[in-house]
Amino acid sequence: MTRMYDLFISGGPVMWPILGLSVATIACALERAWFWFQLLSKEDRIVHDVLEAARHSLPEAGAIAQQVADLPIGRFLLAPLLLKRPTPETFRLAMETAGDREFVQMRKGDKFLETAIAVAPLLGLLGTVTGLINTFANLNIGEGGTSAEATRAAAGIGEALLTTAAGMVVAIMALLIYRTLVTLQARQMDYFSEVGGELELIYRQIWYDT
Repeated sequence: MTRMYDLFISGGPVMWPILGLSVATIACALERAWFWFQLLSKEDRIVHDVLEAARHSLPEAGAIAQQVADLPIGRFLLAPLLLKRPTPETFRLAMETAGDREFVQMRKGDKFLETAIAVAPLLGLLGTVTGLINTFANLNIGEGGTSAEATRAAAGIGEALLTTAAGMVVAIMALLIYRTLVTLQARQMDYFSEVGGELELIYRQIWYDT
């Protein structure tokens, strides 16, 4: 632990914003992980219950969706079921509007992660450049450097490169999280489309023509 702290301090003042960026990235990842866990662990059961109920009673299906309105899939299914004898076009439009609204929430955190991916390496490079400037500024090149000075210069260069490494680590971490979220979002959009189509078909076949 002491060794890690010493390395951190030797990286210079730019290590602090890199640390803050890494903490914010981890916090974003944890919040999104909880969001997706809540959704993915429950949505299949919710969809099954709502679709089964919709074949017998739309109010019953709406009541089931209302009970899980704290989840995106619940709000998505509930939107058309709240309408009073809508046309199929209105029914579908209500689902599409609700789906668009939920997809915006699913993309929460994406902009921050994109920023972290871009900014973290630049912060690391900035720290390295400023560290190298300080290292070479302390060398007595004109008067002939001693071996001790050369050793200190090598150590200073190594410490300056720490910020680049730290920035790259944060950027890679943010990129992996971002790509995972994008994959989940794409799959969820396909799932919403499939579920919405099934619910619309039930409405057209059983309820609209009666």
